[in-house]
Amino acid sequence: MKVNNQHYRTIWNNKNIIYLIDQNQLPFKFEILKLTTLAELCITIKEMNIRGAGAIGAAAGYAMALGVNEADSAYFFEQLNQAKAQIEATRPTAQNLFGSVKRVYDVALRATDPVKTAFEEAEKIALEDIAACQKIGEFGAELIQDGFSIETHCNAGWLAFVDYGSALAPFYQAKRQGKQFFVYVDETRPRNQGAKLTAWELANEQIPHAIIADNAGAHYMSQGKINLMIVGADRIAANGDTANKIGTLEKAICAKAFGIPFYVAAPIATIDLACQSGKQIPIEERSQDEVLYQKGMDVDVLKEVICRVSNPTSSALNPGFDVTPAEYITGFITEKGIIQATPQAIQGLF
Repeated sequence: MKVNNQHYRTIWNNKNIIYLIDQNQLPFKFEILKLTTLAELCITIKEMNIRGAGAIGAAAGYAMALGVNEADSAYFFEQLNQAKAQIEATRPTAQNLFGSVKRVYDVALRATDPVKTAFEEAEKIALEDIAACQKIGEFGAELIQDGFSIETHCNAGWLAFVDYGSALAPFYQAKRQGKQFFVYVDETRPRNQGAKLTAWELANEQIPHAIIADNAGAHYMSQGKINLMIVGADRIAANGDTANKIGTLEKAICAKAFGIPFYVAAPIATIDLACQSGKQIPIEERSQDEVLYQKGMDVDVLKEVICRVSNPTSSALNPGFDVTPAEYITGFITEKGIIQATPQAIQGLF
């Protein structure tokens, strides 16, 4: 994606230094973080300076490479395992993270030059993510017709991957094909990734859109104003059950009730064949402060403000994800094409 006429990836490596767009500063500031250690990159993953399935996967690959670089040759195996465990503890729901860590870990163990090999493998993961998302955009654009209104939840765009995105990639491709359409953007509380990140991306691409409250989706569906819904995924089980940002399940149920096609866009790397159903997907429980407080920008002085928006004596629960059963999913948009949400169709991708 281009920002101020310059092309950026969400995350990249230059001479074993990792650079990434700080998503916690968007949409008010566009800033690049420069990271040189495993600990620094793990913090950015956990604190969601970088977030989204593919971007987390790439970040995890680079983090594992940094771990290889930092490992003492005398304790190489032990320190490599410690680094692996440290990365895997950052975001337990994201399948791409675990797959990337394992790939870099495995090649480093076999390599004569572990550091060089680890960084090369991490870069391969990033490039594969870009290629997969580009194809997802091409296949998904076939679903979008002139005059459509489409709803999306959270941010599964360019920022959530290394480039192009998953759920938003079809929008960008359809725009380049000259199609005219409108996007309803769920705000996606409590972190507001829709209102902040998806809206920023669509504005950057000059795609007509509006931010809507999370609980307004069913209203617009009931009025026949939404033709299609496309979301991303953080993990897809072998039976098609899909974990995505909290609130996705509600939208899938509503879409089915009103006869609206509900698609999940995700690269094959997000599929976990070892996970038989959504019941086995671990759900990340995040800090209650994300619910009790809201962050924003005082645009008059360009200063971030944090305020409590809830009863002062109450606590909160904050699951980061929910699981949508396969029966509510019309199909998956992958880099190999659009498939049905069935175990047989998923197995056919491998």
